[in-house]
Amino acid sequence: MKSTTFDAAEYLDTPGRQADYLALALEGGDPDEVRDALSLIARARGMAEIASAAHLNRESLYRALGENGNPEFATVLKVINALGLRLTAAPIDQPRKRRTPARKAGTAARKRKAA
Repeated sequence: MKSTTFDAAEYLDTPGRQADYLALALEGGDPDEVRDALSLIARARGMAEIASAAHLNRESLYRALGENGNPEFATVLKVINALGLRLTAAPIDQPRKRRTPARKAGTAARKRKAA
């Protein structure tokens, strides 16, 4: 029985899938996961094409996004821009404060008083 090698880059075949994959990596907060996600997406698009669009040397891009790479933030931004993606920020979801029975009763009393 012959097995094939799995390559996740083959499944990142649309800009939407690539954006979703990078967003998940960013949400996780692990710099290595973000680097790996950028590497996979760049491979899916073509590393030489992304290096050129980011105004980077292809070999240095391979090193920066490689397993032991530690790209500078400026490099990360160049790659994200070259991929046609946008880095955005959003607040971390805060758990809603639960209303206690006393607060509910106070709200009901204020509504009755206002009526």
